[in-house]
Amino acid sequence: MMMLHTEYAFTARVELGPTIVIGHGPEGLRRYVPILGGTVDGPLLRGSVLAAGGDSQVVRIDGVLSVEARYVIRTSDGVNVSVVNRGIRRGPPEVMARLTAGSPVGPEEYYFRTAAQFEAPLGTGAEWLNSSIFVCSAGREPDAAIVHFFQFL
Repeated sequence: MMMLHTEYAFTARVELGPTIVIGHGPEGLRRYVPILGGTVDGPLLRGSVLAAGGDSQVVRIDGVLSVEARYVIRTSDGVNVSVVNRGIRRGPPEVMARLTAGSPVGPEEYYFRTAAQFEAPLGTGAEWLNSSIFVCSAGREPDAAIVHFFQFL
């Protein structure tokens, strides 16, 4: 069996707007969180998160939050990169209630993992993002998501 290995690539601090509650649908409670901007910093990528996109969320009947964030990163050398980041967040009901209320919660108190896919223009310094799989460990602050990206080697 071949073991999987990752390398830390970068962290994105994604600034978030107020949650828009859409309502209960067939999949659960639907919400949308606008992305207002942010920063990207790490050994493999630096830049900013543009105020373009948002995080579509469903609080499932089992209490697990299913997320799909779509946004744009602009690298430090000016390349725009599309990001689609899907995952789940779960934890004890009291912890999830504190997160929803905007209270501070340590990332060790809940599980928040995602998988990201990038689309960067060919012929640019960011093209390498197109050909790897990235997994993420994330945390939530009252006004931001902190997402640590790891490249599978």
